[in-house]
Amino acid sequence: MKVQFQDLKEEMITIGQLLWRKDLASGLNGNISRRIDKDTILLTAHGTCLGNLETKDILAMKLDGELLEEGSVSTEKLLHTEIYKNFQDTQAVIHTHTTYTNAYFLANETFVPRIFEAKFYLGEIKGIPQTTPAVTDAGPAIEGFKKNNIVVLRNHGVVAKGEKLFDCFLLIQALEEAVKTEAISRLLEGQGSRVKGQGFEESPAPGLRPPAPAKKYGLFSQEQINDIVKLVNDDAQMKELGEKTKMTMDLAVKLNETGQTYSFRFENGRIANIGHDDNAEFLISAPESVWRAVFNREIDPFVATTQKKMNLRGDFAKISKWYAPCSRVFELWHKVPVE
Repeated sequence: MKVQFQDLKEEMITIGQLLWRKDLASGLNGNISRRIDKDTILLTAHGTCLGNLETKDILAMKLDGELLEEGSVSTEKLLHTEIYKNFQDTQAVIHTHTTYTNAYFLANETFVPRIFEAKFYLGEIKGIPQTTPAVTDAGPAIEGFKKNNIVVLRNHGVVAKGEKLFDCFLLIQALEEAVKTEAISRLLEGQGSRVKGQGFEESPAPGLRPPAPAKKYGLFSQEQINDIVKLVNDDAQMKELGEKTKMTMDLAVKLNETGQTYSFRFENGRIANIGHDDNAEFLISAPESVWRAVFNREIDPFVATTQKKMNLRGDFAKISKWYAPCSRVFELWHKVPVE
């Protein structure tokens, strides 16, 4: 059954109340939007309180700015419309001014979570410079959204996009809680920020982030795959982790546009053979743009999976027990950047 126009407004009211109850919105700060169709969205009005929204506070408008209902929409209409124009699969957007996240990014440029759940859902987040009270140039935010479904506008707030409003809420809540946890941890440790400009990021282990090699590979070329296998099988750390966790499984990767697939048979962390079977126990599939971002270290594969930029077929709970060796595999992937 087609979702009715009124139902979407009620959904936005519910999410606004949830943001308010969880201290993720305050005063007259923040705005919410929901896609109606390809060219039309609902957007909260100017000067409204997200915790006290009414249907009259939510207005329909075209992506070209034409208002379909009487009133004045949020001053962040440019930000919302540009997100929908650039990401056709986006159905919902939330922008709010979360306290701890804003405070953190006043002093730091980057946040790298240490808690596993935050690593999976957020990954590394870099603050985007913001010099005006409302967004007048959405370009930097759009670039940020190509790598992550949540971005931080420094001196301003957070913005999340997703298939559902609740997806956006979860990302904003996850970031706020991760920053709180990290801040409390550092207070207890009595250390403060460790890396200037990098916030609470741990110093990378020696050899973990080597300079990118000059050579680049064709995406999903046989040469790239062969070198991945060699890197994995020659890596001492991978050997230790694979044997310790008994990482034995079949993992396949697939390029959506062409259906090209490579499958890897892992035996105690070592790749015993490669094939082209997309019926492997675990299959990771994604479009070309996402695979390029992964191999060029622009996006973390775990984050891409949890944010649905990549699709994982298989039991996530089962593969999570091999988190350490899988993370090492992904680190080694970055040594084979693509053209």
